[in-house]
Amino acid sequence: MARNIHWDHDPGELGELERGILLIIWRKGSLTAEQVREELDRPLKDSTIRTVLRRLEEKGYLSHTVEDRTFVYKPAESRQLVTGRAVKRIVDWFCEGSVEALLVGMVDSKVLGRAELQRLAERIAAASKTAPAAKKEAKS
Repeated sequence: MARNIHWDHDPGELGELERGILLIIWRKGSLTAEQVREELDRPLKDSTIRTVLRRLEEKGYLSHTVEDRTFVYKPAESRQLVTGRAVKRIVDWFCEGSVEALLVGMVDSKVLGRAELQRLAERIAAASKTAPAAKKEAKS
């Protein structure tokens, strides 16, 4: 059976249960449906968990392997990549594409403080220094 897999799915459209399951799998690395059910804070039927896992896979967030006839799910995308897409949506919607406007808003609303901004600036500077070397290696 062919499935439509949406690798560019909007993370903002994930439901509460989908987000919860995705967070568990990111935290644990790989799990079976039964292990996911055990990790959840609420009792759900096995069929419900399997349906959500299948939908997350169809949306491109998870992949699976089969071990002894049991599906083992793991992240198909990193948490950082999905987070980046979610933030891009916010930047596009509310900041007209301006990351600066997003950051100023986060400072104004006390989401980010001066020390956190300084750490981010240092990480960006460090990443900028290593980026040209990585591009040269990729071209070789």
